[in-house]
Amino acid sequence: MSLFGTLCDTPLVLSNSSKFTIVNGVLYMAAGSLLMVWPAAVQALFFESEFTGRESSLVRILGMTLAVIGWFYFFGGRSGARQIVAASVIDRIVLVPLVLVPLAWSGIFPRLLVTFAILDPALGVIAWYLIAKEQPTNTSTPPG
Repeated sequence: MSLFGTLCDTPLVLSNSSKFTIVNGVLYMAAGSLLMVWPAAVQALFFESEFTGRESSLVRILGMTLAVIGWFYFFGGRSGARQIVAASVIDRIVLVPLVLVPLAWSGIFPRLLVTFAILDPALGVIAWYLIAKEQPTNTSTPPG
């Protein structure tokens, strides 16, 4: 199968947690694209202070990172694999606030980073809830 054929492949039935991960991926790709194309969105939408140096380039890098994360969430969700949903919960609930809150506290784009430090774990908790409600359809390890 070709690379693009493989990208377009999807199971017949996707779980709610996979669908939620797809939607998250689209949101992250959109947010990342916005920051790549328009770094001044940080000031316009989050009322952050004006850039004094090369912060706009760093915001573009942040945008690229968000877009790539969104890309992986989108295609991970389309794969139907429960592992991608579970893996996203851990980094969202632990890593994101652990890194972003101290940075915001130190004055680095505080409104932007606090927004992500709240939104991302909240989305992670929703994904955790959705995956906990689902029954696994098959497991890769035999019981016992």
